[in-house]
Amino acid sequence: MLSIRLSRKGKRGLALYSLIITEKGRDPWGKYLEKLGTYNPHTKEAKFSADRINYWISKGAQPTATVNNLLITHGVIKGEKVRASKSLPGKKKQAQLATQTKLKAEAAAKTEAEEKVKAEAEASTAAEAEIKAPAEVEAVENNEASIAVEAPAATEPIVVEPAPAEPIIKE
Repeated sequence: MLSIRLSRKGKRGLALYSLIITEKGRDPWGKYLEKLGTYNPHTKEAKFSADRINYWISKGAQPTATVNNLLITHGVIKGEKVRASKSLPGKKKQAQLATQTKLKAEAAAKTEAEEKVKAEAEASTAAEAEIKAPAEVEAVENNEASIAVEAPAATEPIVVEPAPAEPIIKE
């Protein structure tokens, strides 16, 4: 299986990385099939060959988690970032993830309930339309005028005037 990964170059304290395509189990400092770009983490400068990266991904190459996040950040590929480290998140991050998951579940349940209510309302209006249809046909056959319901008259707003202020007497 092919893997798109970073290969460390440079001296101690000043790392530079090459983006390479190689076999998954092969040493990243050894032979590789093709160099796809470079990345300098100190200046955040990245030079990638986007067309070659997309070509290799279309052929089945899998980027590592770090490379995936790097390519998404620089807009070479589209998608969501993934957790690159294998360690578990801290207590605060776990609490945030739990609340996010809970909020998403509540939102999904709420939209599901709204859809159910809409479906029931549509079904009831369809049933009412079926019931009203024969009655309207009979009214037209008997040449009866349809009864118009008058809208209630607009009510005027009630205005409450404040009580007159009493003069303040100082002794």
